[in-house]
Amino acid sequence: MNDNVVNRDGENHLRRRSLLAAAGVLGLTGGAVAVTRGEPARAAAAVTKKITIYAENLPGGLIGYGLTRGGATVPGPILEMYEGDTLEITLVNTTTQRLSIHPHGVDYSTESDGSPFNDSFNAPGETRTYTWRSHEMTTVAGRRFMPGSAGYWHYHDHALGTDHGTGGLAKGLYGALIVRRRGDVLPDKQITVVFNDMLINNRTAPNTPMFEANLGQRVEWIAIGHGSLFHTFHLHAHRWADNRTGMLEGPSDPSLVIDNKDLNPGSAFGFQVLAGEAVGPGAWMYHCHVQSHSDTGMAGIFLVRNADGTMPPGAQEAIDRFQGHQHKAASSAAAATATAPTHVHGGTGS
Repeated sequence: MNDNVVNRDGENHLRRRSLLAAAGVLGLTGGAVAVTRGEPARAAAAVTKKITIYAENLPGGLIGYGLTRGGATVPGPILEMYEGDTLEITLVNTTTQRLSIHPHGVDYSTESDGSPFNDSFNAPGETRTYTWRSHEMTTVAGRRFMPGSAGYWHYHDHALGTDHGTGGLAKGLYGALIVRRRGDVLPDKQITVVFNDMLINNRTAPNTPMFEANLGQRVEWIAIGHGSLFHTFHLHAHRWADNRTGMLEGPSDPSLVIDNKDLNPGSAFGFQVLAGEAVGPGAWMYHCHVQSHSDTGMAGIFLVRNADGTMPPGAQEAIDRFQGHQHKAASSAAAATATAPTHVHGGTGS
């Protein structure tokens, strides 16, 4: 059984260990990672992880990345490493189109750039290895510090459709990449949410992914922007520190505490929250706070169940109202063929 099981909504369920320690999946060479969920992780320095990723056609004209043959998803799997680690990614292109994998935030040579500009891509049916490296923070003269690789990053195609991978991004070839510092707190659950033009994980409401957690679980969100539109990401009833981890490092940490942040093409950020902290369980919304975007389908549900996994009062009714919601785009189409009444989020209908 794999340590990470990725569903088609982009949510990773960490059963025993983080992907960092999934030696069976990653072909880990070097020291193992000791993981206790919700506590700091300890890792051996400078390990190399070997991963095979399959680019595969999916229903609906989509294309996804997956860690197993036949296991591609949109978004692709969350890839993780510690500062100082190296990822060797063997990308197997099972499609009939040119594509690649290009990372943000890590170190790589031109051969692993993942762009046609550097002749770095997979031809149709080709297998190619990309090497991503990372490094720790260093000190330089003048009491200055050069940043390391730690952060919430992402990866994506850079070759399908155009030399910038515009076609691949539109079809779903993207995923989250996390580089951790040793000692970072690991989550109980992970969620990848991608705002891609007017879609969330290439879906629109009410068919956007519903993410779930139990009250008190530590949930890590990785938010990624793609496409050509500007967005903001808002999570109802939860907040985070606007820094590398989303957590304050002490009472004097100057990081702003926020619940809404710009999420624009090519950007990414992440944070951890305790599900339902101070507010309790319930069906909480996440959405783009550009009003015309949320009105036309850029919204989804974060369901916080009771601590024992049961459904809290009122949550199912809220989900049913969301599922019955008809956004402006859908309303316009329906109006052309019928005069059935519609309702909006939070309303009673008519």
